[in-house]
Amino acid sequence: MASKFHRKILQRCVSFIEASLKPVKNMFFSQVWGCNTLARKIFPLLVMISFVTVLLVSNFTPVVAQLPRQEIRGVWMTNNDFDILKDRSKVQEAMTRLKEMNFNTIYPVVWNSGYVMYPSAVAQKAGIQPFVFRGSDGHDILADVVNQAHRRGLLANAWFEFGFMAPPTSELAMNHPEWLTQKRNGGKTSMSAAGEVVWLNPFHPQVQKLISDLVLEIISNYDVDGIQFDDHMSLPHEFGYDRYTVALYTQETKKNPPANPQDPNWVRWRANKITAFMTQLHKAIKARKPNVIFSVSPNYYDFAYKFQLQDWLTWLRQDMIDELIVQVYRPDLQSFITNISRPEIQEARQVIPTAIGVMTGLRNNPVPIQQIKSQVRATQERGLGVAFFYYSSMWNYSSESRNERQEEFQALFPYPALRARVD
Repeated sequence: MASKFHRKILQRCVSFIEASLKPVKNMFFSQVWGCNTLARKIFPLLVMISFVTVLLVSNFTPVVAQLPRQEIRGVWMTNNDFDILKDRSKVQEAMTRLKEMNFNTIYPVVWNSGYVMYPSAVAQKAGIQPFVFRGSDGHDILADVVNQAHRRGLLANAWFEFGFMAPPTSELAMNHPEWLTQKRNGGKTSMSAAGEVVWLNPFHPQVQKLISDLVLEIISNYDVDGIQFDDHMSLPHEFGYDRYTVALYTQETKKNPPANPQDPNWVRWRANKITAFMTQLHKAIKARKPNVIFSVSPNYYDFAYKFQLQDWLTWLRQDMIDELIVQVYRPDLQSFITNISRPEIQEARQVIPTAIGVMTGLRNNPVPIQQIKSQVRATQERGLGVAFFYYSSMWNYSSESRNERQEEFQALFPYPALRARVD
């Protein structure tokens, strides 16, 4: 992401050039038609100023690549897209189609259900994955997806989908019960869109090390443009009553955790701990690869903070986030518009590329193309980008024909919106 310092430099350069050019322009247009000699003298100066302007803008290309006016046009590729992801020819077809439709970013899943989607020495060492996901011809799926996306000018941000969440039957949960947190009544599971899940304790140093090591492994071994953390890089507010967290809270506050999981101080303490970990993770990522995009796709802020202990607005204000996609999966258009018009989203839009996550359908819940079109239009009217959840559902699981859906998606973005890679 371009720092505020670099953005200010660019703005001052442009302002300086415009201010320098203004008196020359005024003199030129007022006198040039009556004085060919003066025109011949001024013309080389104008050429020189134009040349310097081009050089300045060219030299700031990495900065321009992350300016907030960039429009994100993205799509998540989930485990439901695995039949595509594992097949080189289908990946090629998907990337070509997205490029033709003027998309510019993909978010391939790399962490789901307690397992990674690539050969991982970290996962093997931790004893959480006795197998390796590979493509249909034995190839590295993530490497193929990233390479094919780049060939077509698409950014590829690895999606760390499950965050601190995992199924109770995963090796991660069964082999490391000491890493799990719990509710006050001792319950260790909750219901999510992925079914019944347990939650890794985000305050436990071994959990933090596992997550950090996996993320650093990805950015070290793959040419990804960014890492994305979504609403599961959090903790449901009912959790945090495990032995480790209770002892830590008691040590720091000299009190026992409140019985009410929504006690403001208890919420703040846990949210601050997650923020502290994300700050460390951000520093580690940037130290390894400074230009990697630190992307976050949370729920809207009030819900994220109060119910998921995810204080992403603080992350934004601390300049940790390079890209924000707020998930707003609402079928009702007015409710959708209310949520995308929240002040924190407008605040983010002023400093980083900001988009809205739009639902395109689930296998048991199709979304009409007219609903998708109206929501995209609403985001664009507010200067926001869009990311679709998820690839296969864009033209499957619907009463409309596949061809009709693809034609409508093609019409959503009639012109390209390029996002330059920053190496």
